[in-house]
Amino acid sequence: MPAPFSRIALLPAAAMLALSGGAAAQAPARPRVLAFFYPSGEIDHYMFAREAIRKFDARAEAQGYSFVATSDWDELNDARLKNVKLVVWLNGLPRTAEQQAAFQRYMDRGGAWLGFHISALGANDWSWYHKAFLGGAMMSSGALAGSNWPSLPGRVNVDDAAHPVMRGVPQSFITPITEWYGWTPSPRANPDIKVLLTLDKSNFPMGAKNMLNGGDIPVAWSNRRYHMLYLNYGHGDRIYTSPALVSMIDNGVRWLLSGAN
Repeated sequence: MPAPFSRIALLPAAAMLALSGGAAAQAPARPRVLAFFYPSGEIDHYMFAREAIRKFDARAEAQGYSFVATSDWDELNDARLKNVKLVVWLNGLPRTAEQQAAFQRYMDRGGAWLGFHISALGANDWSWYHKAFLGGAMMSSGALAGSNWPSLPGRVNVDDAAHPVMRGVPQSFITPITEWYGWTPSPRANPDIKVLLTLDKSNFPMGAKNMLNGGDIPVAWSNRRYHMLYLNYGHGDRIYTSPALVSMIDNGVRWLLSGAN
């Protein structure tokens, strides 16, 4: 298992200048993006988190935000989130009732969230998160209809080309290998959910040890009641090799920071 990130090393250069009294201290405050990750667990999920942190940190200045990542999920509290514009979950979700309650308050007060891959799964019965927020996907009640294994590339189709997250994204494209999740019920059945990307039916059957044999499989969606975006991607270190997925992630960050819904 790779060594955990140093939280100090993840401070962006602008923040270090501000702490030292440099010119950046006089610059207008940038919206704060705070990412959470677990340094343990399935290696492919950790590999994605490691790569995503590097990419977010590299893009922060050009896109006009400050970025910090932490593996301390107790920082998911009212005081820490007060001035955070966007929360990102890279490879998991909060595990304690206190962390979960703080996140729900943050979203109810107008916060923004970007979640990847396994952040939609959990062994706990966090009803608000799985039903109202994600739109019905609830692993503990059997809503994870299946997944493919081994990880495979797949063709996906854009559902709404006019949505800001899909700006510049091809109508149909093949993504790098990932583990795809199926949902029962499909988030599409929830009227609050706006599906943005769907796994193309030409992929089926998909897998070997674990199979996806068909059905409606959204892989990116938002919720009209919250400033949020969920992306099924986040397995392994190849996600950022796809220009279309890079555009989606960058567009998603800009859209969420804008406060639009």
